[in-house]
Amino acid sequence: MDQLFEILKLILPAGIVFLSTYYLVKNFLDQERSKKSLDLKLASQTVLTPLRLQAYERMVLFLERINPNSMVMRTNKAVSAPILQGELLKIVRSEFEHNLSQQIYMSNKAWETIVQAKEETIKIINVAASKVSPEANGMELAQTIISVSSQLKELPAKAAIDFIKKEIGREF
Repeated sequence: MDQLFEILKLILPAGIVFLSTYYLVKNFLDQERSKKSLDLKLASQTVLTPLRLQAYERMVLFLERINPNSMVMRTNKAVSAPILQGELLKIVRSEFEHNLSQQIYMSNKAWETIVQAKEETIKIINVAASKVSPEANGMELAQTIISVSSQLKELPAKAAIDFIKKEIGREF
């Protein structure tokens, strides 16, 4: 019994010292890991933040470029209505495809809003094209597109730009 008591007298303090040391070292290593993680996160933020802002900027430019009214002003209207419709749809799709990679820097909601604006813009063009005869000239289609756009409470591109501005304001 005395031997057991003597062994306990030696092992108990050694165990307490070991556990204390273990927790102190573990705590220190956890803090160092946390600091490193924070440093890496800050370093990645300094790289990602400008890229994200640039992506939002490019998408606002895309939305401005697919605004039906501005597209009509930039496009040659000395063609038939079906040809103008095809050119306008081609502009929307090619602009979208050109900026497709920007979605990786944006929130899902922002990207969905942009896709929805693109689809609604295509819809405006198609609705206006359905209101003019196939023999109509491009000028008539352009006027109809502007008329259809003016009947909307808010253009899809404008709504998407407003959403992007709000999101940037919240995040940055």
